Amino acid sequence: MAEGKLYLRPIGFLYGPPAEAAIEDGLALPLAGGPIAFTAAVVIEGDPTHSQRRLVAVEALEESRDAGLGAVLERVTAPRPPFGGLSLARPTLMGIVNVTPDSFSDGGLYDETEGAVTHAAELAAEGAEIVDIGGESTRPGSDTVAGDDELSRVVPVLEQLKGSPAVISIDTRKSTVARAAARAGAKILNDVSALTYDPACLDVAAEEGLDVVLMHAQGEPKTMQDNPTYDDVVLEVFDYLAARIEACEAAGIDRARIAADPGLGFGKTLGHNLAVLANLSLFHGLGVPLLVGASRKRFIGGLGQNKDPKSREPGSHAAAIASAAQGIQILRVHDVAGSRQALAVWRASMFGTEN
Repeated sequence: MAEGKLYLRPIGFLYGPPAEAAIEDGLALPLAGGPIAFTAAVVIEGDPTHSQRRLVAVEALEESRDAGLGAVLERVTAPRPPFGGLSLARPTLMGIVNVTPDSFSDGGLYDETEGAVTHAAELAAEGAEIVDIGGESTRPGSDTVAGDDELSRVVPVLEQLKGSPAVISIDTRKSTVARAAARAGAKILNDVSALTYDPACLDVAAEEGLDVVLMHAQGEPKTMQDNPTYDDVVLEVFDYLAARIEACEAAGIDRARIAADPGLGFGKTLGHNLAVLANLSLFHGLGVPLLVGASRKRFIGGLGQNKDPKSREPGSHAAAIASAAQGIQILRVHDVAGSRQALAVWRASMFGTEN
């Protein structure tokens, strides 16, 4: 067996009453304390350059809690606290509002304050429990937006969203924007750079009491798709996010206020994205809530031959269900109503409930 870190990817999922019965009989364990159970896991030992894997049933996992595996199992199975004040007992939808002229999917549609506020209200009415407001496009090839310009785009929108039934998230890489957003009512800081682009974001999040979403990205938006390479994309993304969680804790941000996003589409090829999507359950080993944003991404078009982002909704719904089936707690989407319907049908079929 290779020496190194231990990773654990739960597999063999059960849902609803069968999951409850299997947990009761000691044949399965809860995934992140939620309603999904897993009956086996792939145990990975090593590092991204050299690792060995073995398939282990839950009974054997329970007997092997020593030698570091116990800590990993605890992170994978422990219930997640509320995030942004929201229960994570079922998948939570984060609706996207791009107050930008150049976002890849809806750039220019909501770049005026009134349109953005109206769209945010529509998303909340359709079932978005979180609305994510962004004033800088980070699509592949995009240029950095000046802080003052970003502030002028998002702050008027945030001011008018006070009293919204949805929790407000600010999608930014800049500490000045994050602080202004917090004082205008935002509760979540969603940073595609995992608080590395502007390290002062760490202090702002700690001082303003913001919950944070840490996302993995390889390189800068301008060049991140030029030639992304990895030894093992899944393990490298995991290690990066684990290090960023530690940095946040060191800066005074409690682990209970952190969520992680593996960053589909950010510095990743089609193959990389599919590998991450297939192995999402491994990221429960981070011990924090997980967010996935696959909506209308280019890799969906690569599979379905759809160049127009808006034509990628069927694939986006499929990615949302694939994520929810692996216990992902937060789904960042453009089409809230369609995603909610797709998830409702999935839940009814898998859990035997309409709720």
